[in-house]
Amino acid sequence: MSDAERRTLSVGEAEAGERVDVALAGMFPEHSRSALQKAVKAGAVTLNGGPVKSGYRLREGDVLCGAAPEATAPTVPPEDLPLDVLFEDERLIVVNKAAGMIVHPGRGNPTGTLAAALQHRFDTLSDAGGEHRPGIVHRLDRDTSGVLVVAKDNPAHAALSDQFAKRTVKKEYAAIARGVPGFDSDWIETHVRTDPRVRERMQVCDPGGNARSARTFYEVAERFPPKDGRGTGYTLFRLFPHTGRTHQLRVHLRHLGHPIVADAMYGGGKSFTEAEARGETKPGGRTFLRRQALHARRLEFDHPASGERLVFEAPLPADMTAALDALRDAR
Repeated sequence: MSDAERRTLSVGEAEAGERVDVALAGMFPEHSRSALQKAVKAGAVTLNGGPVKSGYRLREGDVLCGAAPEATAPTVPPEDLPLDVLFEDERLIVVNKAAGMIVHPGRGNPTGTLAAALQHRFDTLSDAGGEHRPGIVHRLDRDTSGVLVVAKDNPAHAALSDQFAKRTVKKEYAAIARGVPGFDSDWIETHVRTDPRVRERMQVCDPGGNARSARTFYEVAERFPPKDGRGTGYTLFRLFPHTGRTHQLRVHLRHLGHPIVADAMYGGGKSFTEAEARGETKPGGRTFLRRQALHARRLEFDHPASGERLVFEAPLPADMTAALDALRDAR
């Protein structure tokens, strides 16, 4: 690493008290926090001419000097997969993720991911989320379709992540659920945690321990009451999550007594068929849905460079549209 690639920070009152890795993130915004921590461990960062640890709290008058981490090859192999790009500029990408596509590699799912498709399609992606999540700022469940924003560089990633953390990003989802609520709109406020019996599932719980608060606002977009007293009917919901907990919308609608159609994990059944659309209790005829009827319809955030407020929408996918058409015909 040449001297020209080194950067120095003379710690003033504003930086005093910061951790070394936090200060380095400000000095090298184009690199991920994990890469900078590795640079510290490798001895590429000094404090007052000597070694330092990532967790050290800076004091006024300290001099922090560091070399930019060496670029590393992506660890997610690129794959030529279909990708619906809604928008692209030099800082970010917005995609309409297909149902069935996992966002990033995980245990048992090493290939076929959005991350792999992004690696194939784009030359540069942020690595702030880690080496297995190039460009990934936030995620959608495997079987949830819709709008998702991707960062091309680490400054954009940091700015977008900050908006998600401060909840200035506005999200709207569409969901087809079982049953018909009595209210046209309302808040759902609970605490949630991992289900101790099934680690892949979440549950509503009491406060305390590792429970986290979760808040969702809903509006009824369309009702499909039971016909001739058969079945419980269905509802098309507009969902506005205020927090972003794992499976939050799926858990909240189940808690409300209206599980999302074809969401087997949360009581919505394994599929949704023509017979069910007509109010029959047993599945039959054409199958419209084999995945939860949940779609990230709209995403609104500030551009990480210009600050311009951006709004992106993705139309309802064909499977949800077909299910709604069948419900309207039956009504």
